[in-house]
Amino acid sequence: MRSILLLNAKGGCGKTTMATNIAAYYALKGKKVVLADFDPQGSSMDWLAVRPSDRPRIQGLAAWQNQVRVPKNTDYLIIDSPAAVSGRPLANLVQRADSILIPILPSPIDIRAAEHFIGQLNALRRVLNTQVKLATVANRVRENTLAAGDLDGYLEMIKLPNGKKIPYLAMLRASQNYIRAAEMGLSIFEFSPAKTEYDRESWMRVFRWLDSKRSLPTPK
Repeated sequence: MRSILLLNAKGGCGKTTMATNIAAYYALKGKKVVLADFDPQGSSMDWLAVRPSDRPRIQGLAAWQNQVRVPKNTDYLIIDSPAAVSGRPLANLVQRADSILIPILPSPIDIRAAEHFIGQLNALRRVLNTQVKLATVANRVRENTLAAGDLDGYLEMIKLPNGKKIPYLAMLRASQNYIRAAEMGLSIFEFSPAKTEYDRESWMRVFRWLDSKRSLPTPK
């Protein structure tokens, strides 16, 4: 089973949007997908509640209120995390993951918050002795803006304590496609390719990493 964690202590950075779209992408590929929502707001579960019954099934777990029991034969566990997570709850989430995706918004406040959080996350990885892999995604970006350029430059430079670069996978634009999809319990991959071609191309950079060995923990 592959476990993919959407994580950032900063609220409003698009973790749920990414989690639901990743879950739907793999469900469309015929995979058995579980979407575990650790956020008490329950936004991922709200998305599942309006998902049409004729779409590929995704099993939801309201993980913030129930013990997490992932069904056998699950191919992908997608984890949507809460904002302001730290301490033991953060450690528990990190220990569940093979891969961590960190969505970051294009604003000075979000960049500073991400810098602090990634430092905290790296320290936690050392304490836990975990080989979980990290990658970043620029999210809700308005292209050709100063803020987008600043975020792009920052994500191209950040490194792990050992000097290795943290993979910067893609720049996902701010698009009404995501809003319409969320309202309908769908993903952008369930809209007409003609309407979502640009967004799909950006996402493929994320999935190329997730589907490669580079996103898997290094054997100890």
